[in-house]
Amino acid sequence: MTTEKRTPRAKAAKNRPTKTVTARGGKVQARSSKTGKRTVALKPVSTDGTIVSGNRSGAKNVIVSTGVRGLKGQGLLQVGQVKKLELRDRLGMPRQMFGRIVNVAERTIAKVESGNADADKLIRPYNEVYRLWEALGELVDPESLGLWFQTPNDSFDGLKPVEVIERGEIDRLWDMVFELQTGMPG
Repeated sequence: MTTEKRTPRAKAAKNRPTKTVTARGGKVQARSSKTGKRTVALKPVSTDGTIVSGNRSGAKNVIVSTGVRGLKGQGLLQVGQVKKLELRDRLGMPRQMFGRIVNVAERTIAKVESGNADADKLIRPYNEVYRLWEALGELVDPESLGLWFQTPNDSFDGLKPVEVIERGEIDRLWDMVFELQTGMPG
C-alpha cells in the first residue's frame, strides 16, 4: 500500500476554485467552479483538444470572452486590458458609431464594456443587429460589414445602412437580406 504525501502547495491547490477546460471548434473554454462564469480563450486547438500555439502566461494574442446576460454571441471580448462588446469588435466600430446602430448612448456602451452596468437597455437592439450581422455574414465577407454599414447605398436611396437603422427602418435591411438569400431581383 502506498501513501500519498501532500505538500503545502498541493493542499492550497485543492482548496482553490477549479476551472473545467474543454476545447471546441478552435476555442479553449473554461468554467470556474466558484463563479460559474464561462470564459473562452480563442487559441488554435488541434483535433485532439490540445493547445497548438499560444503562451499560457498571458500572451498578447489571447482573446478572452465573457458572456453578458441577454446578449447574443460571446458578449465581451478582452484583448489584454481592452474590453469590447463582440459585435462592436467584429464591425470594427468606435463606441459612438456602434451606439447609433444599437440606439443607445456611447456612455451606456462604455459602462457595459467596463462591467459597471447591466446590458438591459442594450439587449433588444443589440440582438437584432447581431442577427442581421450573422445573416449578412452568410452572404458576404463578415470583415467588410463594418465599412458597409457606414457607406451610402443606392438600394437605400443613398442612405447609409446605419442611417436606415437610425430611422427605425431596419426592415429594409432584412428585405435586402431576404432578396439576396432567395435570389430575387431587387
